Amino acid sequence: MTGLIEHFRFAAPAFLLLLLLLPAFFVWYRRKGRRQQVAFKFSSLQPLEGLHSWRGRLREWLPVLRALAFVALVVALARPQEILKRESIKAEGIDIMLVMDLSNSMLARDFQPDRLEASKVVAKNFVAKRPYDRIGLTLFAGEAFTQCPLTTDHRVLQDFLDQLSVEIFEEQGTAIGMGLASAVNWLKESDSESKIAILLTDGVNTTGYIPPPTAAELAKEFDIRVYTIGVGSNGYAPMPFSRLGNGQYQYKNVKVEIDEKLLNQIAQTTGGKYYRAASQQQLESIYDEIDRLEKSEIEVTVLQSYGERFHPFALAALLLLALEMALRYVALRSLP
Repeated sequence: MTGLIEHFRFAAPAFLLLLLLLPAFFVWYRRKGRRQQVAFKFSSLQPLEGLHSWRGRLREWLPVLRALAFVALVVALARPQEILKRESIKAEGIDIMLVMDLSNSMLARDFQPDRLEASKVVAKNFVAKRPYDRIGLTLFAGEAFTQCPLTTDHRVLQDFLDQLSVEIFEEQGTAIGMGLASAVNWLKESDSESKIAILLTDGVNTTGYIPPPTAAELAKEFDIRVYTIGVGSNGYAPMPFSRLGNGQYQYKNVKVEIDEKLLNQIAQTTGGKYYRAASQQQLESIYDEIDRLEKSEIEVTVLQSYGERFHPFALAALLLLALEMALRYVALRSLP
């Protein structure tokens, strides 16, 4: 019974007050019947034998049928509705900018198939786990720009992540400070109580007119925590060094260089944390940890969809009324 109540409601419950008229109806019907009683004289009751047995019983059902028709009509007017979808959510959401390095070294094959593709997969999984966050995407190489502003339309963001390529930038290099500053420029306008940037790079700052420490101070000023991730195996990794006429890269083993001191400094300045990801599995674990660390409750409007269920009651009212009238004016019509 409780489960039924939880899945149904009345859109116009005030009509149900009409059911209070039922007792008055039965009182009125009984008094009306008494006033209409008429006496007849018969020389013999034999012709009437059997009439009282079935006609009398049917006549007793007339007020019941009319009352049932009235009840069904009132229920139909109250518009019973089935709750087709109910979403009760305790949501958690913050504003997040993903800041990703798209320098050529992200094509290194110490991850499968390379650092960039592995980072895209992990970032997409991270986005999928946070449906109520506003998430944006900032890219950098020799320069920087924000590809996707903060949004809750994660399908659009996922499409941008799918399309990431080192060919987006003509100017190569690693402008870490520029990338972080671009992300801060978007996050500083946020009204969210919690704002973070996740900066992923595989190298050393080599260009850009905004030094990374300066960008970190800007983030701190606007209460933006920065989590930094150095992605790349320890030792040597196959790096692209030239491109053939068919568009394919040639690779050679190059020593992996990540400015971990700088990334640590950025994280400490802003109250974040630095991580080193030497494998895709470690990278996934890092994003999972950030996901656990960054939670903030938000208000979510609960939407419900309803299906109208008054039709059976309206039909029942018509059928019951038709049956009552058929009995009254056909089967039980008065003798001439």
